[in-house]
Amino acid sequence: MIKTTKKSKPKAKAQRRRGSGVKQQLLGKGAPAAAATPATKAARKVAAAAATPKAKPQPSDKIIVSNLPLDVTEAQIKELFHSTVGPLRTVQLNYDASGRSKGIATVHFQRQGDGTKAFQQYNNRLIDGS
Repeated sequence: MIKTTKKSKPKAKAQRRRGSGVKQQLLGKGAPAAAATPATKAARKVAAAAATPKAKPQPSDKIIVSNLPLDVTEAQIKELFHSTVGPLRTVQLNYDASGRSKGIATVHFQRQGDGTKAFQQYNNRLIDGS
């Protein structure tokens, strides 16, 4: 025979599952539907626009050069950037534990803005056909 009534669960367990607590509201699971009014959405857009500055990027004096051939030396990097961009402070090529180049270098320029200039000039470019 088929029963026509369902078993009812104890109310304490049902309330716990519903997630009507403060924690659930903070996580966004129990937030009331009235909170998504058009005025609130507009206020969120204005706040988001104010939080993200649309200023020009600051001029940089340091860049990281990656994807270099493993046989490139610090002297070659110095020569390239000094002759095409400007005077350098330091050039540091990264090596692994066995002393082989990782193909990543940090170039620190003397003048503020030369890093930005080098980035614009060499970003996503092949140098010497390699």
